[in-house]
Amino acid sequence: MNAPGNALRATMDGEIRIQRAPSGRGFRLEGAQWLPCPRERVFEFFSDVFQLETITPPWLRFSVLTPPPVHLQLGTKLDYRLRVHGVPLRWQSYISQWDPPHRFADEQLRGPYWSWHHQHEFETVENGTLCRDLVDYRVFGGALINSLFVRRDLLGIFQFRQRKLRELFGQA
Repeated sequence: MNAPGNALRATMDGEIRIQRAPSGRGFRLEGAQWLPCPRERVFEFFSDVFQLETITPPWLRFSVLTPPPVHLQLGTKLDYRLRVHGVPLRWQSYISQWDPPHRFADEQLRGPYWSWHHQHEFETVENGTLCRDLVDYRVFGGALINSLFVRRDLLGIFQFRQRKLRELFGQA
């Protein structure tokens, strides 16, 4: 995920950073967090789409619109509703990669981004699971809108997510 010496620290507290995407088009969010639970348990949690409501900040008023039961697999489409700065939005994504319990990816079909690709990776490490997020995204308005709004919002969302995961998985 990173060059040696530039790796994110995968602690229970987690780490997140956003920079220009390697392609030079758009931006990349990278996150890493260690959880003291087996990979299968962590993957099971993430593969329950309704857990997104648990790990998303309340200020987004996020909800899954796809009716249960939802069984994630390659090609599954998901519909969501949320509010960003008070503006109601709809988001549709699909599962573009599915490799349990190692990784999966979701991509935006419709929503607030020009493009969004979120790779979730889970690796067994000593006494737990290393969770990695790799999000490549492009926004309408480019670098200006990213620096004024999107970057700060995404950092807040993923920091909330890591705090919530720490609470949920803090005990092995």
